[in-house]
Amino acid sequence: MVFFMKKKLSPSFEKLLLGFASGVMIAASVWSLLIPSMNMSEDMGKLQWLPAVVGFVLGMAFLLILDSVIPHLHLDSDKPEGRKSFLSKSAMLVLAVTLHNLPEGMAVGVTFAGASIGNSGMTAAGAAALAIGIAIQNFPEGAIISMPLKESGAGKGKAFLYGMASGIVEPIGAIITILLAELVVPVLPYLLSFAAGAMIYVVVEELIPESQAGKHSNIGTVGVAIGFSLMMVLDVMLG
Repeated sequence: MVFFMKKKLSPSFEKLLLGFASGVMIAASVWSLLIPSMNMSEDMGKLQWLPAVVGFVLGMAFLLILDSVIPHLHLDSDKPEGRKSFLSKSAMLVLAVTLHNLPEGMAVGVTFAGASIGNSGMTAAGAAALAIGIAIQNFPEGAIISMPLKESGAGKGKAFLYGMASGIVEPIGAIITILLAELVVPVLPYLLSFAAGAMIYVVVEELIPESQAGKHSNIGTVGVAIGFSLMMVLDVMLG
């Protein structure tokens, strides 16, 4: 998008994009990850919620630890988080987005791994629905990281490469998970909910607060509704 957008992102449009990404990730966490996790644990009877809860909490804790350790910088902030480092502002912005793209790649990989097994109750169409939803919300994410870099003086090519680098963990994480599909079968319900917890952490920690900051916070809320509805429809239609 950095090659086609000439002007800077308006604050209102950025709020809409952040809200949209939040809505997609929330719906994906529920329909594509948590519900399948509980469905796969039906043989546990009244405790079928246990893998979903354990994995969800561990996913949240995992991102919390990474957030505390990896040096990164959030959008519209001049105060780095994580360990102290001498990295440039651009590098820390990319690290922030890379950190938060990790659970998305895990989620896609886990769902395709479940579909490839054949007896997990998950379908290739359902996994494709999640992949499509994540891909759609990656467009605004890419614009949000690349456009500010271009505005700060970086060339379009450099801004594009930084944005692409921040998202490269998604296909890498997904491919590794798919290749290890047979090994993850026993803990698949936990991995599904783990990915959900990690994604919800990103939504609550960064996306929603940024979409609600300043004036016209209702625009971010509208974005959440659009993203949530789109992902829900995709999952129900294709899943």
